Amino acid sequence: MSEMMAGGASAAVAEPSVLVPQVATIRRVTEETPDVKTFQVVFEDPGVTEDFAYLPGQCCMLSLPGSGEAMISITSSPTRRGFLEFAVKKVGIFTSALHELEPGDQIGVRGPYGNHFPLPLMEGRKLLFVGGGIGLAPLRSLINYVIDEKDRFGPVSIIYGARSPEDLVFKEELFHTWAALPHVSLHLTVDKGDASWEGHVGFVPAYLEELAPAPEGTTVITCGPPVMIKFVLQALSKLGFPPERVITTLEMKMKCGVGKCGRCNIGGKYVCVDGPVFTAAELAQLPAEY
Repeated sequence: MSEMMAGGASAAVAEPSVLVPQVATIRRVTEETPDVKTFQVVFEDPGVTEDFAYLPGQCCMLSLPGSGEAMISITSSPTRRGFLEFAVKKVGIFTSALHELEPGDQIGVRGPYGNHFPLPLMEGRKLLFVGGGIGLAPLRSLINYVIDEKDRFGPVSIIYGARSPEDLVFKEELFHTWAALPHVSLHLTVDKGDASWEGHVGFVPAYLEELAPAPEGTTVITCGPPVMIKFVLQALSKLGFPPERVITTLEMKMKCGVGKCGRCNIGGKYVCVDGPVFTAAELAQLPAEY
């Protein structure tokens, strides 16, 4: 879910400020897994940092001269001001170059792009997050937003899995911060355990069916590898969750972020301007091109 996504409110209109990269300095680098690092950045211009407005689910185009650029989900919450965070999986030329950077190095950041998770569908309801692998990155933004604004939302349940214990991202929050909150219920699984793993072993969609959460009063937000999302949506349908209460994201290769390059259109939609966030009901209206 990392080298993808983008957008704005309209393919025909783009504010000049989101087309020009702003210089940002890396303040902290956290090694989440052998191939995922989280970069905390601040803009060189303090006014840009202070005025940068976004909501959970949106993305930014990160760039490095000579290495290219890529659309990356914002994993920090807008309730926590003064910095941005991006969790980046090492998968290609640009992300490999990014993984070589250290605190004090600089990158280009432009955005924010894309739509955001529809908060009105969540307020006053129980929230079920279903994530896999690096797909927890955009969910983390929303989870921390909901935690910080807990009076607006109901109890939170998180079902999250990865290939192995070492591939679980954001371990500090998974095993300490979120796990300690009384209104958060956390369920972790891995495809294959190791000698030290004492938790559940199995794929996320099967674990979801095993846990069998009740659909009444619940909104579901899911993000992960496309194949995982496919089977999660099937499991949620079996469990009786209405598609208009199931929210997910689409992963498409993107270049421009403003609906001009045509790399991310599906039928009449551009994922970069109409997404990346869609309900399952909206996805059912799109051609099977994603």
